[in-house]
Amino acid sequence: MRFYIRKRRQPPAIIIVALIDILIVLLIFLMVTTTFKQQPALRLALPESSQAQKSGAHEAPPLVISIDPKGTLRYGPDAKPITADRLAEELVAAVAANPNLKLAIAADRMAPFGQVIKVSDAAKAARIKEIITYTKPEGSQ
Repeated sequence: MRFYIRKRRQPPAIIIVALIDILIVLLIFLMVTTTFKQQPALRLALPESSQAQKSGAHEAPPLVISIDPKGTLRYGPDAKPITADRLAEELVAAVAANPNLKLAIAADRMAPFGQVIKVSDAAKAARIKEIITYTKPEGSQ
Protein backbone atom coordinates (compact mmCIF):
# COMPACT_ATOMS: atom_id res chain seq x y z
CA MET A 1 0.00 0.00 0.00
CA ARG A 2 1.20 3.36 -0.91
CA PHE A 3 0.51 6.27 1.35
CA TYR A 4 0.52 9.79 0.05
CA ILE A 5 2.54 12.17 2.05
CA ARG A 6 0.76 15.43 2.29
CA LYS A 7 2.82 18.52 2.09
CA ARG A 8 2.08 21.06 4.70
CA ARG A 9 0.36 24.05 3.18
CA GLN A 10 1.77 27.40 4.01
CA PRO A 11 -0.76 29.82 5.41
CA PRO A 12 -1.69 32.56 2.93
CA ALA A 13 0.53 35.59 3.29
CA ILE A 14 -0.29 39.19 2.48
CA ILE A 15 2.52 41.19 1.01
CA ILE A 16 2.44 44.40 3.01
CA VAL A 17 4.96 46.25 0.87
CA ALA A 18 2.71 46.07 -2.19
CA LEU A 19 -0.25 47.36 -0.17
CA ILE A 20 1.77 50.28 1.13
CA ASP A 21 2.81 51.17 -2.43
CA ILE A 22 -0.81 51.14 -3.57
CA LEU A 23 -1.91 53.29 -0.62
CA ILE A 24 0.82 55.84 -1.31
CA VAL A 25 -0.21 56.07 -4.97
CA LEU A 26 -3.86 56.56 -3.95
CA LEU A 27 -2.89 59.20 -1.41
CA ILE A 28 -0.84 61.12 -3.96
CA PHE A 29 -3.69 60.88 -6.49
CA LEU A 30 -6.20 62.24 -3.98
CA MET A 31 -3.88 65.06 -2.93
CA VAL A 32 -3.27 66.13 -6.51
CA THR A 33 -6.90 65.98 -7.64
CA THR A 34 -8.47 67.58 -4.56
CA THR A 35 -9.55 71.20 -4.80
CA PHE A 36 -9.85 73.13 -1.61
CA LYS A 37 -12.73 75.52 -1.15
CA GLN A 38 -11.76 78.67 0.63
CA GLN A 39 -14.13 79.17 3.52
CA PRO A 40 -14.80 82.62 4.87
CA ALA A 41 -13.40 83.13 8.32
CA LEU A 42 -16.64 84.69 9.50
CA ARG A 43 -20.19 83.63 8.73
CA LEU A 44 -22.49 86.63 8.43
CA ALA A 45 -26.23 86.85 7.93
CA LEU A 46 -26.27 89.72 5.44
CA PRO A 47 -29.26 92.05 5.34
CA GLU A 48 -31.59 91.77 2.36
CA SER A 49 -31.88 94.50 -0.26
CA SER A 50 -34.04 94.89 -3.34
CA GLN A 51 -31.10 96.64 -5.06
CA ALA A 52 -28.49 93.94 -4.35
CA GLN A 53 -26.12 93.32 -7.25
CA LYS A 54 -23.29 90.91 -7.88
CA SER A 55 -19.90 92.43 -8.53
CA GLY A 56 -18.16 91.70 -11.80
CA ALA A 57 -15.18 89.43 -12.19
CA HIS A 58 -13.25 92.12 -14.07
CA GLU A 59 -13.26 94.48 -11.10
CA ALA A 60 -10.43 94.67 -8.60
CA PRO A 61 -11.51 93.06 -5.33
CA PRO A 62 -12.32 95.57 -2.59
CA LEU A 63 -10.79 95.63 0.87
CA VAL A 64 -13.35 93.92 3.11
CA ILE A 65 -14.20 95.03 6.64
CA SER A 66 -16.49 92.52 8.41
CA ILE A 67 -18.62 93.30 11.43
CA ASP A 68 -20.02 90.33 13.37
CA PRO A 69 -23.21 90.38 15.49
CA LYS A 70 -21.21 91.30 18.61
CA GLY A 71 -19.70 94.35 16.87
CA THR A 72 -16.17 92.98 16.42
CA LEU A 73 -14.38 94.51 13.44
CA ARG A 74 -12.37 92.21 11.17
CA TYR A 75 -9.95 93.56 8.58
CA GLY A 76 -8.81 92.20 5.23
CA PRO A 77 -9.05 88.86 3.45
CA ASP A 78 -7.79 86.90 6.46
CA ALA A 79 -10.39 88.62 8.71
CA LYS A 80 -8.05 89.50 11.56
CA PRO A 81 -9.70 91.30 14.50
CA ILE A 82 -8.95 95.01 14.70
CA THR A 83 -9.98 98.01 16.80
CA ALA A 84 -11.64 101.10 15.35
CA ASP A 85 -8.55 103.26 16.00
CA ARG A 86 -6.20 100.75 14.39
CA LEU A 87 -8.64 100.42 11.47
CA ALA A 88 -8.29 104.13 10.69
CA GLU A 89 -4.49 103.79 10.59
CA GLU A 90 -4.66 100.69 8.37
CA LEU A 91 -7.05 102.40 5.94
CA VAL A 92 -4.78 105.45 5.63
CA ALA A 93 -1.83 103.13 4.88
CA ALA A 94 -3.89 101.16 2.35
CA VAL A 95 -4.98 104.33 0.53
CA ALA A 96 -1.39 105.54 0.44
CA ALA A 97 -0.46 102.27 -1.31
CA ASN A 98 -3.50 102.28 -3.65
CA PRO A 99 -5.35 105.60 -4.15
CA ASN A 100 -8.20 103.88 -6.06
CA LEU A 101 -8.97 101.51 -3.19
CA LYS A 102 -12.56 100.31 -2.78
CA LEU A 103 -13.86 99.42 0.66
CA ALA A 104 -16.56 96.81 1.25
CA ILE A 105 -18.44 96.66 4.52
CA ALA A 106 -19.86 93.21 5.29
CA ALA A 107 -21.94 93.76 8.40
CA ASP A 108 -24.14 91.11 9.94
CA ARG A 109 -27.85 91.86 10.06
CA MET A 110 -27.61 92.05 13.89
CA ALA A 111 -24.38 94.07 14.01
CA PRO A 112 -24.50 97.33 15.98
CA PHE A 113 -25.14 100.19 13.59
CA GLY A 114 -22.63 102.32 15.49
CA GLN A 115 -19.83 100.05 14.32
CA VAL A 116 -20.92 100.48 10.70
CA ILE A 117 -20.79 104.25 11.16
CA LYS A 118 -17.32 104.02 12.75
CA VAL A 119 -16.04 102.08 9.73
CA SER A 120 -17.67 104.56 7.35
CA ASP A 121 -16.14 107.52 9.22
CA ALA A 122 -12.69 105.89 9.19
CA ALA A 123 -13.04 105.32 5.44
CA LYS A 124 -14.02 108.92 4.81
CA ALA A 125 -11.13 110.14 6.97
CA ALA A 126 -8.77 107.98 4.89
CA ARG A 127 -10.27 109.53 1.72
CA ILE A 128 -11.61 106.28 0.28
CA LYS A 129 -13.72 107.22 -2.71
CA GLU A 130 -15.97 104.17 -3.00
CA ILE A 131 -17.63 102.30 -0.14
CA ILE A 132 -19.68 99.20 -0.90
CA THR A 133 -22.01 97.39 1.50
CA TYR A 134 -22.56 93.68 1.04
CA THR A 135 -26.19 92.58 1.04
CA LYS A 136 -28.13 89.67 -0.37
CA PRO A 137 -31.11 89.81 -2.72
CA GLU A 138 -34.56 89.76 -1.13
CA GLY A 139 -36.01 86.30 -0.75
CA SER A 140 -32.67 84.48 -1.10
CA GLN A 141 -31.44 82.13 1.57
